[in-house]
Amino acid sequence: MSEQARTETPARRRARPEVVTLTERAADRMKAIMAAADGAYVGVRIGVKNGGCAGMEYTLDYATEKAPLDEEVTSEGVRILIDPKAILFLLGTRIDYVTEKLSAKFVFENPNQTDACGCGESVTIVPAAAQ
Repeated sequence: MSEQARTETPARRRARPEVVTLTERAADRMKAIMAAADGAYVGVRIGVKNGGCAGMEYTLDYATEKAPLDEEVTSEGVRILIDPKAILFLLGTRIDYVTEKLSAKFVFENPNQTDACGCGESVTIVPAAAQ
């Protein structure tokens, strides 16, 4: 290999999309929940787990610390920690907070979600494809 080939700048890679983003409403609600929580939390942990009739469930928890391999995202001022095993299932997900007449909830708008059960508690998610 020539000296010139070794020193050339590598091709620019396309920017990777954020794993998770929050709407302003979701961020405001998460900030309010965190402010009212008992305990010292460093952020919100978002993930997926096996369960429910459709196969998987989204998880939202308080994060007390960042694990060494956690993906860290800051969206609308909220620190989000994501387990590395969940990244491909959540890639490109937008989380909103919706208030209706009789309920209020976080809604996951996930491009990798292919199905959901009738009650809305579990989903079918396929890992994001490499592009």
